[in-house]
Amino acid sequence: MKAQGLEQGAVIDGYTIGQRLHQGGMATIWSVTHPDISSPILMKVPNLFEGEDPAAIVSFEMEQMILPRLVGPHVPHFHAAGDFQPQAYIVMERVEGQSLLGMINDLPLPVDQVAALGADIATALDDLHGQHVVHLDVKPSNLMRRPDGRIVLVDFGLSRHDQLPDLMAEEFRLPYGTAPYMAPEQVLGIRNEPRADLFALGVLMYFFATGTRPFGDPQSLNGLKRRIWRDPVPPRTLRPDIPPWFQELVLRCLEVDPDARHPTAAQLAFDLRHPEGVRLTQRATKKKADGFFTALRRRFAGERVRQVRRGAQSNYISSAPIILLALDLSGASDDLTDGLRQTVARLLRAAPASRLACLNVLKLARLAIDRSVDDLGQNKHAQRLGALKRWAAPLNLSEDRLTYHILEAVDPAAAILDYVARNRVDHVVIGARADSTLRTLLGSVSAQVAAHAPCTVTIVRNRAFGQDEGAASAAVS
Repeated sequence: MKAQGLEQGAVIDGYTIGQRLHQGGMATIWSVTHPDISSPILMKVPNLFEGEDPAAIVSFEMEQMILPRLVGPHVPHFHAAGDFQPQAYIVMERVEGQSLLGMINDLPLPVDQVAALGADIATALDDLHGQHVVHLDVKPSNLMRRPDGRIVLVDFGLSRHDQLPDLMAEEFRLPYGTAPYMAPEQVLGIRNEPRADLFALGVLMYFFATGTRPFGDPQSLNGLKRRIWRDPVPPRTLRPDIPPWFQELVLRCLEVDPDARHPTAAQLAFDLRHPEGVRLTQRATKKKADGFFTALRRRFAGERVRQVRRGAQSNYISSAPIILLALDLSGASDDLTDGLRQTVARLLRAAPASRLACLNVLKLARLAIDRSVDDLGQNKHAQRLGALKRWAAPLNLSEDRLTYHILEAVDPAAAILDYVARNRVDHVVIGARADSTLRTLLGSVSAQVAAHAPCTVTIVRNRAFGQDEGAASAAVS
């Protein structure tokens, strides 16, 4: 049975064809049912009509290879696939909710809404990149939001999996993607750079905040290449109420050199959720695009093309973890404090692109009324913030690698775990103080964090506990 012969009521390998949901340029989406599957599912079928772009077949082969390897809430669940003889198809979860395409009718959106959306998309991208895949076609129609708010990435026909053959690169010389969202390296044929997805996300955030696409919608290769030497009009020029931190992050995403963007999607998500910690550069106050003659010099000097090729990674993704230091400021010994600092310093040296979040939890009483000032009338929050900064000063970190956070919570362990999950922290460093009857009965904060954190946890103990090295590490899945 040929793809163009599909019709409602037909049965393929036990799947009954229902309503046609979407007719795209490369594939058609059908609602289907199966007697053994109770959840909503759909079938994606490549367009095999006379005169169709051969890339439609190759991209479908790529998706058939990639989608079965993906897991988690940020991708559709894979069910089955069929060969091109007699009928090629992919059956997958029908994600509840709508794509972000419908939001275009309401542009421009409030900046805080765009930032929150961008953080959710970056979280989904971080999950995808961790599974060895660069999406390479991030755009509103390929992004869906589940009822619980999580973003789902769809359509992996143009994607690159670093452990699979790249059929698109092997069979075609022209770049494939969606013109407004393609990164400079993608335009030049480089398909193994995860930060290309951050560029596309920057385009989306610029578009959603201003109602204008930063590079238009070019229809030729020469038009696509203009983004290599022509920078966009700064968002605040189009919309003056945009805060400097938002322009800083968007223009950083749109940097031509991949090395100038965030090292990972997780770090971008972190900044979007914590704008107070964003380090501002000249990008934040830029008022106009660079002049014509500046762009002309770039074009003929070729420096930006060299930056793109130099920045593009050959080994897939850099080591740029988010490290969280959970510091107890209420009576920790100097010995323990020094041990924490030494441990964090070792981790930072091992991953030069990493960033550190210093966190302290201001414990609230369960029943009593809490005061924001201490007995001397000093603000508790400000005091602790200053203490965190003094603790971190000897590390000599640049501002773009360091942030400070004071949380208020009845349950410190729960607050730390929630922070770790929401910000996709990769490594927690926390101290374990001397034992006590209360800690034995209720369980220490460090033990609870180590038991439940979805990442690596390093517990640094006071040397009085008899530890020779001063630190013990537990990997928690």
